[in-house]
Amino acid sequence: MTEKNPRYARTTDILELLILMQARIQGVSLNDIMMHFSVSRRTAERMRDSITDIFCTQVEEIYNPHSREKYWGFTRGFMNEIINFTPEELANLEKLKELQEKQGFKDKEQTLEQTINKIKALSRKNINKIENSIEILLQTEGFAVKQMPKFKIDINMLDTIRQAMKTNRQITAKYIERPVVLSPYGLIYGEKIYLIGVEEDKGNAPFCYLLHKFDDVKLADKTFDKGAFNLDEYSKKSFGVYQGECIDVKLLFSKDVAEDVLNYNFHNTQKVKQNEDGTVTVKFKASGEYEIMWHLFKWGSDVKVVSPVSLKKQYIELLENTLNTQKKK
Repeated sequence: MTEKNPRYARTTDILELLILMQARIQGVSLNDIMMHFSVSRRTAERMRDSITDIFCTQVEEIYNPHSREKYWGFTRGFMNEIINFTPEELANLEKLKELQEKQGFKDKEQTLEQTINKIKALSRKNINKIENSIEILLQTEGFAVKQMPKFKIDINMLDTIRQAMKTNRQITAKYIERPVVLSPYGLIYGEKIYLIGVEEDKGNAPFCYLLHKFDDVKLADKTFDKGAFNLDEYSKKSFGVYQGECIDVKLLFSKDVAEDVLNYNFHNTQKVKQNEDGTVTVKFKASGEYEIMWHLFKWGSDVKVVSPVSLKKQYIELLENTLNTQKKK
């Protein structure tokens, strides 16, 4: 039996590699090709050679002394006439822009608007056809989730905070009407936008601040050093956003929701196991008990807190208080 569509698959990979070589400033290495396409080194070499043989005068070979690897890329602008944007790709960006607007992320909405306009400018030859197709796609696809908080964030305030983070300068502001001097470390986007920072005279521990609670934000002259702080590592420690003592959580889900649980990401440290009776056990280590409990509401009676006992007691108390509130006339 012959391989199904071998030529098509090969051509698709080569075209994708062409775009990847143009998109990355330093080009791509053999290791990049191996990881991106999940191929052996020999196959990666053949893919590279297929391109360098045809486009020999347009391909640049660069040696990086730090990584001790060779990289291959195109001279700037060579691929501009080959790359096309589909209506589906632009419609996805339009939908993402719509979602950012609904959530109140005005700065991200404006950035996406600028990106979309730039892409349309590059696709000006087929712009009428593309825009008609985008309109049809937008009319036939939508978001199921409509319940979300929406806060007005001053874009000028965001610009000031980003400038402070880029230059390691502190900011002065009012937080819930309280004057603060803050070293801003980073922004985390969830249902709300959180500013992670260290408040002057309150130790060195970073804290989460609700961005929409800030007012009168200004750059200060004083600089700060955030040392080895890593925003990605910081955010991985919590279940949601808020930090605290990490706990080992063990949850048991009924077999009725097994398929959903097996395809769900609770936390980056999770370990998921389907039991012989069809139930699913989920384990992870994180902080933020209240955010964990708020999420468990979603699963209703199909989830049981196995451990720790402290979390189970808190969850039972929260459920009882909720039930008693609903019973009150």
